[in-house]
Amino acid sequence: MGALIVAIEDEQDMREAITAALEATDHEVITAANGEEGLELVKSRHPDLILLDLMLPRIGGMDLCALIREHSEVPIIMVTGLSKEDERVAGLMQGADDYICKPFRARELRARIDAVLRRATHWSDGEELEKLELGELVVVPAAREVRLRGERVKLTPKEHDLLEYLARNAGEPVPREDILKQVWGEEDYIDPRTLDVHIRWLREKLEEDPSDPRRLLTVRGEGYLLIDPDEA
Repeated sequence: MGALIVAIEDEQDMREAITAALEATDHEVITAANGEEGLELVKSRHPDLILLDLMLPRIGGMDLCALIREHSEVPIIMVTGLSKEDERVAGLMQGADDYICKPFRARELRARIDAVLRRATHWSDGEELEKLELGELVVVPAAREVRLRGERVKLTPKEHDLLEYLARNAGEPVPREDILKQVWGEEDYIDPRTLDVHIRWLREKLEEDPSDPRRLLTVRGEGYLLIDPDEA
């Protein structure tokens, strides 16, 4: 059996199309027609992934994403009919892991869902957990846990993936193209600004002054660099 997916979409035709596309690959799909119903489903069913329409009645998609992120790191893919880049970026800033624009093909939807689900791995008790340590910053990949100065840092699944990849390459500039390929996977198209949004989000959580980063640096012409600022 595939993943349990909650699709929150107010258009009945779209709900039916999403259900048909995903059930064909053995995913279980449950749907909601508005934000309030969707929030209740998320709380009661604990899905593996959420497809979240941006324009919803009762609770809008952006607000609903923020509410979910207060309590869960479940992967969220925004579904939007808006072509404005600022709207898509706002969704990512609110905690979405990816977005897909209407109209889309079933193949693209399945590919994006599969890519996000592959990255949303979990850990089990009793494992010997690998730690990536950069001074006061500690990344535990299998547990999807990050601590800074001993305090847990709450990250979205995509932020975990990005930080882990940078931590595995700590001390060396990582090209943007490599990050997009390794973190976002072999998808048809990824807006390069998606990476910039997630870097900015990480800096807000990891840096004392995000406008003057000392830990997560931009290396002009090369990419991004994660370091221990005390050893710089």
